[in-house]
Amino acid sequence: TASAGLVMAFFSPLWGWLADRYGRKIMVERAMFGGAVITFAMGLVGDVWQLLFLRLLSGATTGTISASIALVSTIVPRQKLGYSLGLMQVAVFLGMTLGPWIGGLLADAVGYRFTFMIGGGILFLGGALVLVGARERFVRPSEKSLRKNDRLFSLLSYGGFPAMLALFFFFHFAIHFVMPILPLFIETLCDPNRGDVASTTGMLFAVSGGAAALAAGGIGYFSDRSGYRTILVIHLFLTAFSILLHGAAQGIFHLVLLRILYGLAAGGILPTMNALVGRLIPQESYGKAYGLTSSMTSLGMAAGPFFGGFLASWWGYRWPFVFVGALMIAVALPALLSIRPRAEK
Repeated sequence: TASAGLVMAFFSPLWGWLADRYGRKIMVERAMFGGAVITFAMGLVGDVWQLLFLRLLSGATTGTISASIALVSTIVPRQKLGYSLGLMQVAVFLGMTLGPWIGGLLADAVGYRFTFMIGGGILFLGGALVLVGARERFVRPSEKSLRKNDRLFSLLSYGGFPAMLALFFFFHFAIHFVMPILPLFIETLCDPNRGDVASTTGMLFAVSGGAAALAAGGIGYFSDRSGYRTILVIHLFLTAFSILLHGAAQGIFHLVLLRILYGLAAGGILPTMNALVGRLIPQESYGKAYGLTSSMTSLGMAAGPFFGGFLASWWGYRWPFVFVGALMIAVALPALLSIRPRAEK
């Protein structure tokens, strides 16, 4: 599971660099059709090493979300960037909520192999939809502009962008830090005689995913009017506070309320961060910018569960929530203060 994210962290900036030179839509097609072939092939493997190889190849080839963000950011009006990326995030949250549920039903009905093949087919249909329905008026930048911004890490000179990269890493580190802990923590709060731990865990994840989907579009809309940094500060602190309070939950009802608060708070963060990157970076460098944010995202998603699992083995299931909530507050404030106000003009 970690292998794809680690490989993607290295390849995402390269795909972003190519997107700025040759267009963003072709990068979405590369991710969708490449993912379709690889996912279908996973249903044909004969041993775990073949599966590992395909997971590595998947990390190198895919990256649909960052490619789609770069495409959407270049074709929508800049004054509606937050709202547009918020609607995209609604789709992402709904997919993350419905996908595992439907995939589980399919696995029970037709087996694991056919489920991978069906998943590949769904990705192919998604790629075809983008191929036919998405329009991009890509104009290749001049050679002078390409030479000026050709170096991948030249974007680090833009004020506030290094801080945004740190935020992308620490946000995903914090969110995934508690992922391996949460199902085990839920089990300690459930009545052992009822035998509904799995369904309760699924319900709690669905509750937070649904709340995040509701928040993403609305918060994106308000961030275009209220300022991205203001909205981001509020939602980062609400997210950190809700995670911290998980450690004090005394029952499932407490967790339901906290998961709703968490979903509403966290749902507004990614569209706001992506929109803020769009205001910090020139449009001709969007591919590289979102490639680098995807790289930080992948590293955070890989490192978070690794360290979260270790901390839970030493401290138990409650204190990691407190630790990572406090860490988010400690990191978010200095990072946000370093972002220049002109980014919101």
